[in-house]
Amino acid sequence: MTTRYAALLRGINVGGHKKVPMAQLRALLTELGHSDVQTYLQSGNAAFTSASGAEDALAEELGAAIEKRFGFGVDCLVRGGPYLRAVADACPFPAAELEAKQLHVTYLSAPVTADRFAGLDQAAFLPEEFRLGDRALYLYAPEGLGRSKLAEALSRPALLSGTTATTRNWNTVVKLVELTRD
Repeated sequence: MTTRYAALLRGINVGGHKKVPMAQLRALLTELGHSDVQTYLQSGNAAFTSASGAEDALAEELGAAIEKRFGFGVDCLVRGGPYLRAVADACPFPAAELEAKQLHVTYLSAPVTADRFAGLDQAAFLPEEFRLGDRALYLYAPEGLGRSKLAEALSRPALLSGTTATTRNWNTVVKLVELTRD
């Protein structure tokens, strides 16, 4: 049995650093034995089909292959299509009423609990808000991620320590769901 997955690479092709051309990423995933490989944008989103059912093992394999091929490490998350659909469906904000730049999902390598964020005064950041989901953090930032003070606060190492985190805007969240449909 095969499954459609998305690989989410963190921090590549940003400001000319950690360059991973998408054609080379597609070739690398194919060399690793995956099929039906597609990429989306230049920011490290790839969809592929694999017989493996172990997301963490797939992410580790891809991260090691990228380091070997390109000479630098990259944090990778791999998530199956059903999980990506569930994250999109569970969005606590009215996605259909918002601009894509206003809504983001930070995918996390492990679950985090609300107590981790207890010291964060959410009222100080209004109208920006966040909610936790299943290995995901939803962020509503009316002025966009680049101007978000809450996003900056949430990215503090103490809040997400021990987890790999990578953020996508709502357009990308929706596209990843489409790309990983069986």
